Amino acid sequence: MKRIYIAGCGGMLGEAFYLRFKDEYVLKCTDIDVNASWLNYLDFRNFDAYRKDVLNFKPDYLFHLGAYTDLEYCELHPEDTFETNTTAVQHAVGIANELGIPLLYISTAGIFDGQKDVYDDFDTPNPMGIYARSKYLGERHVIENVDKHLVCRAGWMMGGGPAKDKKFIGKLMRQLEARKKELFIVDDKDGTPTFTHDFARNVKELIEKGQWGLFNMACEGLTSRLEVAHELIRLLNLTDKITITPVKSDYFSETYFAERPPSERLVNRKLRSLGLNRMRNWKIALKDYLDNHYFGN
Repeated sequence: MKRIYIAGCGGMLGEAFYLRFKDEYVLKCTDIDVNASWLNYLDFRNFDAYRKDVLNFKPDYLFHLGAYTDLEYCELHPEDTFETNTTAVQHAVGIANELGIPLLYISTAGIFDGQKDVYDDFDTPNPMGIYARSKYLGERHVIENVDKHLVCRAGWMMGGGPAKDKKFIGKLMRQLEARKKELFIVDDKDGTPTFTHDFARNVKELIEKGQWGLFNMACEGLTSRLEVAHELIRLLNLTDKITITPVKSDYFSETYFAERPPSERLVNRKLRSLGLNRMRNWKIALKDYLDNHYFGN
């Protein structure tokens, strides 16, 4: 069995990677937040510790998943953000090159400025804000310095269930669990959800087929925050009980003050052209997510 070292594996995406790969690969999964029995402690910002741990494991692949993704935190803590989201990626590049192994890096639709309605793999990013800049610098460093690299751009992440989903769906579910009867949802933000399990499955297929490079990897179907909220309420059979009130982004300006692009819609042009697009429509993926992470077992 081949071996994969997964750094920054303690979040919603890391859980999906662990579940998707664990039966066919020997894994070592690390994070600074050891929140599961299959995780070990590692702070990948510490180059010496990162290098030693990876070299001792002797992996066939290095997956670098972790990053700060809270845009407000990033704006308030730029030095910490660049150390975590950019410099640590440089560590991963150095380690992968020393071992001569492929490197997986997770990028984001947030590196675009939203001036276009839809972005494919070949559009030129124009990052806004600290978070986007830190992620784009990481993306470029991997592409320019690792021969066998896989850079996958995700959209609006959903996954991990109540314990790990700190994103849009998780936030709405917590409001509903708190018995909120009205949800205020922005009507000026467009994007594409990305189900963590579909993402991990598609990465696995690319690696096993030796397809390296840069790929957009979001669910099929172009949508908006408002439409996602309506679909969530419909799937929960709460349409007659919950009011969704559209608002502009300024409504949340005190809480969400970091600049966000009006459109983060991705299309998986390269995956489609290769016949390797395994990302389902976001509505199907959302139902699957709810059934298995909120109502399963």
